[in-house]
Amino acid sequence: MFELTISSQFSGAHRLRNYKGKCEKLHGHNWKVDITVCGDIDHNTGMVLDFGVLKAELEKVLAKLDHTYLNDIDYFRKVNPSSENMAYYIFNKMKKSLKPYNVSVKKVTVWENERQCASYLEKD
Repeated sequence: MFELTISSQFSGAHRLRNYKGKCEKLHGHNWKVDITVCGDIDHNTGMVLDFGVLKAELEKVLAKLDHTYLNDIDYFRKVNPSSENMAYYIFNKMKKSLKPYNVSVKKVTVWENERQCASYLEKD
């Protein structure tokens, strides 16, 4: 079993609901997103998955978030757009988009800044 990890980024604004503190006010981040997938190597290609395919699939998901007010996205109208919920959202979108490939999404990490992040992993 091998793991592949790529990183990308997007810019987006949000405000946290049901929260008392600075982040209840409208603010934005230049979010960094790391995704790790795992799978077996294809002995014909010597790869688990082409990094270009993985990057393209992640970019499709992040394009819907980039330069948006995240609270206006349907999912986040009901679910607070916290870093934890962002990681969960991206994980599930990537899980769906990578179904045609022989990989499993292992972890998605969403960085609000260079010092703090939240990760989502499914339980085995």
